[in-house]
Amino acid sequence: MRTDEPDDPGTALFEAVYEGDDDALVRALRAGAAAEATDEDGQTALYAAASLNRPGMVRLLLAAGADPNRASGADGAELPLCGAAVWGRTEVMRALLAAGARPDLEEDPGVRALTWACRQGRADVADLLLTAGADPDLPGSGGEPPLVTAARRGSPASVRTLLRHGARPTPEALGEAREWIGVDVEARLRRELSGMGGEGLETVSRRVDEGGTVTVIVELIQDGSLVAGNEQQTGHAAVATLLEASMGTRTPAGELAERALRCGDPDQDDWTEAVGVLQRRGDEETFLAAAAWVGTEDPLRQAFGADVLAGLGLPDEEHGTGAADPDGVPAGSGQANPGHAGLPARVVPLLRELAREAGDPEVIRSAVAGLGQQRDPAGVGEILRHAGHADPEVRFGVAVALHGLLPGGHAEGIDTVIGLTRDEDDGVRDWATTVLADTEADGPAIRQALADRLADAVPDIEAEAARGLAMRQDTRAVAALERILADEDPGGYAYSTAEQAVEYVLDEAARRRLDATVPRGR
Repeated sequence: MRTDEPDDPGTALFEAVYEGDDDALVRALRAGAAAEATDEDGQTALYAAASLNRPGMVRLLLAAGADPNRASGADGAELPLCGAAVWGRTEVMRALLAAGARPDLEEDPGVRALTWACRQGRADVADLLLTAGADPDLPGSGGEPPLVTAARRGSPASVRTLLRHGARPTPEALGEAREWIGVDVEARLRRELSGMGGEGLETVSRRVDEGGTVTVIVELIQDGSLVAGNEQQTGHAAVATLLEASMGTRTPAGELAERALRCGDPDQDDWTEAVGVLQRRGDEETFLAAAAWVGTEDPLRQAFGADVLAGLGLPDEEHGTGAADPDGVPAGSGQANPGHAGLPARVVPLLRELAREAGDPEVIRSAVAGLGQQRDPAGVGEILRHAGHADPEVRFGVAVALHGLLPGGHAEGIDTVIGLTRDEDDGVRDWATTVLADTEADGPAIRQALADRLADAVPDIEAEAARGLAMRQDTRAVAALERILADEDPGGYAYSTAEQAVEYVLDEAARRRLDATVPRGR
């Protein structure tokens, strides 16, 4: 610190920042501490608060006059916005940007907040910066544009964000992504750290699910302390698929399939991006390829083929994510590609047969999901046939597929859904309750099934049941809605569902009571 005096306002200011004490920070400022104060290493209080994720303190310091664009540190190369971006401190970043932080300001030559966001695979941070005016193509260190950095990271979410904000897809970014396809990421990271070997060093690795990709982290540990580390995401095949679509490159269907199958997980971006491109392409060649895949004996290939078939013939907005439609229909236009004409009538029989003949639960789930996505009533019977499957993922797929598809007059189907509202699996009960709430059918059995779910331990299910009862003017909904509005998180699904359900309550006194309900302790 600038002074070692214990009562010095500057010392008190930094102590407040490190301890996270907002009140102490206010006292230090009132006692005369400068909002631009620095410690003995030249670090500003604002940078420290930003990097430590103290959004309240950041706002206080900015209000007191701290400059959001002032660099700190001994070499003057630490910007508050960059310090927040490295660690994904989005609330801090919003405060800094609102106070005038320049999103493209460099802290080192070519190193900006967007550089850090792309290096770390933080798509939410990148989106915040780009929305604030950051240049998506401004070269970073070594002349490398952000898209190349994000491609090397293997972050499809970051690449999508950059493309959405106008980044120009380039062969360099595509080449970076392709270089990593099929690479054992963990083994490569271990090799890169191997040169630092020494006495007592241990290499450890872990994998973190990022929702669509996995981040592989490899670290060197000595005596329990971190010596060095490296990390990389695993979505390079998805990144390549995204960039190829954006550049108008028609990747062979077989190559896209192999990318998905190498990944082997229908929930990963490598799989879903390949599916989305093929669905949007939707021509005869694609249909024949998908039909051949479902006709093999390989369950994983069958599931991939079913996922592709599920979206053929549908409007573009119902397909998987992607940056562009290589056949000329704008993504999100709601139009069906001209090549899709007549495909649904050929797709549904294939999916019905696959669901009927498959033994692997993953294949059945994909086929059932496809029948639901095609929205053809001809598939309802086959979907219902799997409602009692031993695998909860299949039963979950049945409930999802029936939503918006099951006719209100389908007595067998309604009985089946009522049974699924009692399923032991939370997800199955949740979707089945939603199906029942939204069906046009009504009657004592339906109302009782919904009323039974008012005692469900899962608040989201209780909220869906209350909504279904409110839509039917059943007074049993009111007490449940009142409890949810009083006890649940206002930012959560149960609360928002209950809020929407209030509009169906016609009793004026009950509605006034619900409108006046305030969340407890908030």
